Formats: sequence, C-alpha cells, structure tokens
Amino acid sequence: MTNELNLPLIGIVAAALVVALVVALITTPVVKNLAVRMGAVDVPRDGRRMHDHPIPRMGGLAIFFGFLLSVVVFMDLDGQMRGMLLGAAIIVVLGIFDDIYSLRAMFKFVVQIIAALVAALSGNVIEIVSNPNVFSSDLYWDLGWLAVPVTVVWIVAITNAVNLIDGLDGLACGVSAISSMTLLVISLAISDGPVAVLMAALTGACLGFLPYNMNPAKIFMGDTGSTFLGFILAVVSIQGLFKLYTIISFAVPFLMLGLPIFDTCFAFIRRIAHGQSPMHADRSHVHHRLIDMGLNQKQAVAVLYIISAILGLSAVVLTTSGPVKAMLLLMALCFAGAIAGRIFLGNNRREREKESREPGEEEKQ
Repeated sequence: MTNELNLPLIGIVAAALVVALVVALITTPVVKNLAVRMGAVDVPRDGRRMHDHPIPRMGGLAIFFGFLLSVVVFMDLDGQMRGMLLGAAIIVVLGIFDDIYSLRAMFKFVVQIIAALVAALSGNVIEIVSNPNVFSSDLYWDLGWLAVPVTVVWIVAITNAVNLIDGLDGLACGVSAISSMTLLVISLAISDGPVAVLMAALTGACLGFLPYNMNPAKIFMGDTGSTFLGFILAVVSIQGLFKLYTIISFAVPFLMLGLPIFDTCFAFIRRIAHGQSPMHADRSHVHHRLIDMGLNQKQAVAVLYIISAILGLSAVVLTTSGPVKAMLLLMALCFAGAIAGRIFLGNNRREREKESREPGEEEKQ
C-alpha cells in the first residue's frame, strides 16, 4: 500500500485519529437506539456476566463506522486494503447477527475463516517469519505454500483472543486502543505511513466509543466490536511487523497483543486439562480472577490497562532501542508493578476485613 498524500505524515495521522474519534463518538448513541430496536440487548443470565441489568450491545458498529470513514478519506484503497475492509465487513455483519441471535460457535468459526481468507488472498499474508533461533545463519523462514494457512490461523486466533477478553466494561476497547497506539508509535518510528494511518483510525474509533463503554457501561461493543478489533489488529500486524526480517519482528506482535494472547492460551490449556472443549465458556479468565480477588470492575480494568501498556511500551523500546534495553525495561516495569499490586491488594484485603468486622462490633455495643 502506498500513501500518495503530500501532507506531512504526522498531520495525516492526527487527522485520521480525530475523524474516527468524532464519528464513533457521534454514532454510538444512534447505534445504541438501533440495538434496542433490533433486540441486540445483553440480558445477564449466568455468573459470567458482570452487569445486573439489560444493556444494549452491537456498539462495535460505531467503531466500525469511525474506522471505515477515516480509512476511506485518508488511505489509498488498493487491493490489499479492499481485501482487509471486505474481510472486516464480513466480520462485522457476523457480529451483528451474533449480537441479535447468539449464533452457534462453529458457524461463527467458519465465517471467520472465510473473512481471514478474503484478507489473505488479497495480499495480507505472512510470507516470511523471522527466525527465533539467534544462532542460525538464516535470518528468516520463507513459509512458501504455508503462508496462507499460517495467516488464516493468526487472523482467526487474534480475532477470538480479543473477543475473549471482552468481559468487563471498557476492557477490550481500552486494550485494543493501547495495542493500536503501540503499533502506531512503532510504524511512525520506522516511517511506515500506511500502517500509521490505519492504527490512528482504529485508535480514534476506540477512543470515541470508550466514554460510553466505561463502567458503568451504557452500551457494549458486543461481538460486532470485539471480533472486528481483533481482525483489524491481526491483519495490520501482518502488514506492519511480520514483513520485517529481524528477530525483533518475531517478538513485537506477541508483546503488542500479549494480554489477549496469554488469556486465550491460558483458557484453552485450562479447559483441555479439565476435559472440556477449548470453546467451552467459563468464569476463569484473567479479568474474572481479578474480580474474585476483591477488585471492582474499574480497578480490574485499570490493572489490565497497565499490563497492556507495559507490554506495549516494551514493544516500542524493542523496536527502537534493541532487545537488551527492552528486556531490562520489561523486567523493571514488571517488578514495580508486582510491588505496587502487592501493596494495593494488601490494602484492599485489610479494608474488606475491616468492613466485615464493623457490623459485629456495632452489635456488641
């Protein structure tokens, strides 16, 4: 993809972000009313739900509108871009029907593969992967005929990974915004204009929707939004990261999308170990565990935002300063985060114990 605009890249990026943000901000109330009319409402029926009253979903449609308009205005719609947008449109339509009718998992999986194939066959494909073996003389592996299957697996996996972390108000949207900003900064650092504009549009669309989605949420993004965000992040990471030959490019996508990847892998391993289907829904995701530890929704989301930001910052440093500095930064931030978390959780536990003792003390008096 080429960007033929003569304006400075920073100006284009800023404009793309603002346009997507404004469109998402304006269209979200409209989508909310549409969701209610169409019956796309999340009614809490089990313990996995964190809300106690019906809330409209399908809010991801506003994110899609903001992203799409910004991309159409500021990007050159070549074959690669059209393939990505067509695949994204398939994902969004699937999400709309799922938010209304709760489709079967296998049917959704098949349609996601079709959408991934549309993007891959349009040129959004992982042709080479940097060799993780630093002692090898081969800098990268040429995937050959495996390029399309590997690409489809990557796109479908990240699409569902982002979907799986959409369990608390503002979580998936905020984490996706952080991942988008990470890739935006990296693309600016390596002067990859098209990827920078794409990520600016996605960041702006997320930020425009986020005020309506933060706790207490007025609307959920639903599968319409979470799968769309995962799909776009997966495809754009192919365009911006996997095409590099260096060992750095192998690690960056996994750092940038570290939280959803870890949560998905952990969920699958846990379910298989318990003799369940990997697709079996449960209440043991990382955000559920934080809630069970005593954090409220805002606190749990803040913790996961910080983790995503640490991983994103490490990815930026890895790209711009090298692996040694990135590893030292990641270790330092994780150590500081662990100490802060220990202090915070300790204080939180003492406050709960104090509150539980107070009623008994009042009765004695």
